[in-house]
Amino acid sequence: MNTVNGILTWVCALGGIAAFGYRLPDLLRRRQDVALWALCVYFLCSGISFLVDLDALRVHISALFGLPNITSLIVQVAVVVLTAAQQVVLVYWSSPPEEARRRARRRVLFFGAALCVLVVASLAVSPVASAKTATSTILLSIQDGRYALYMSFYLVICGVGQFETVRLSLRFTKMANRQWLKVGMRTVTVGASLILVYCVTRSIQIAGTRLHYDASALDPIQWSCGTIGALLQITGWTIPSWGIHLTRAAGWLRSYRSYLRLRPLWWALYEASPDIALDPPRSWARDLVPPRDPHYSLYRRVIEIRDGQLMLRTSLSLADFSRVARSLGLPEDPTSPLGEALQVRAVLNRPAEERDELADTADIPARPPYDDFRDEVEWLTQVASSFTALTQGRAMRAPDRIPS
Repeated sequence: MNTVNGILTWVCALGGIAAFGYRLPDLLRRRQDVALWALCVYFLCSGISFLVDLDALRVHISALFGLPNITSLIVQVAVVVLTAAQQVVLVYWSSPPEEARRRARRRVLFFGAALCVLVVASLAVSPVASAKTATSTILLSIQDGRYALYMSFYLVICGVGQFETVRLSLRFTKMANRQWLKVGMRTVTVGASLILVYCVTRSIQIAGTRLHYDASALDPIQWSCGTIGALLQITGWTIPSWGIHLTRAAGWLRSYRSYLRLRPLWWALYEASPDIALDPPRSWARDLVPPRDPHYSLYRRVIEIRDGQLMLRTSLSLADFSRVARSLGLPEDPTSPLGEALQVRAVLNRPAEERDELADTADIPARPPYDDFRDEVEWLTQVASSFTALTQGRAMRAPDRIPS
């Protein structure tokens, strides 16, 4: 468990510092954005609160300041500041500017006053025990009544702050109109809820020392909830920034996948009518390389397939289509995906000279294109799949239509 908590602590420390560094350029450009200032303060304090409490660093930091267990005070100050910073962000995001300023000012004054009391009390009642790890130091120190009272006050501040974070996050989630912003706020809410569990379990441990009850068994729960909760909050506050990139990456992959799935049909049409290609491929293999803009390339591929179909279908009559379909035991519906694939296959099976002689003799009803581009891609994907099956000698039945 110590190893897991050690890893999570490192992740939280580096995650907070990295998030601060990621948003710092935005802060330099938008220096008047109070919410962004508060968010950057949150990230910085979150990273510091975990960094200075690492067992590998806390002894050296204490030696640097010449005060034993000074890291406990640094952590607690950072936690109070980041708790206040969260309130400011949520207030500015969920309230009109004038109201946000008033509400943020009240919260800053409250947490500022609590922080002053906390610092003074900490100097008067510092941890009375020292151990190799921060966990052991706290567990030993709360045996002292004065430090137990001090820790209780600290937990009340944290608890109030995290309760407000849950309340404001839930409120803002209902107002948010962007998917990743909603996801981020829900993640922050879960993280704050876990930190509340940390506050409760730590309070039980403190009460246990007064009631002569050994609650040390709760230590893995409270440290895990505190660390995981903080990690979820860091993640939640950053999700709106990087979540959109996941959406774009997923869209890129979908477009490239559709681009490749349409390739067999497009390539056959291109070989029969090279003029359909706006940018002819240099080679068969080069056409497999992901294009710089797969969305545009997919759009061009759809247009070129439709152009190729229109050019070829002029060489096939409805009677010829029906005769080919009957010979293969397939439905005689030229407007289904299988029917469109069969039209292309039937025309390509003819010599080029014969196709030219029969041009403009088509009387096959044409399917109008879909208004929604995604539906058109899905339809042509079914056509391409049927075309591949026909080319490989496997007659397949495709659905007559796709969902709108």
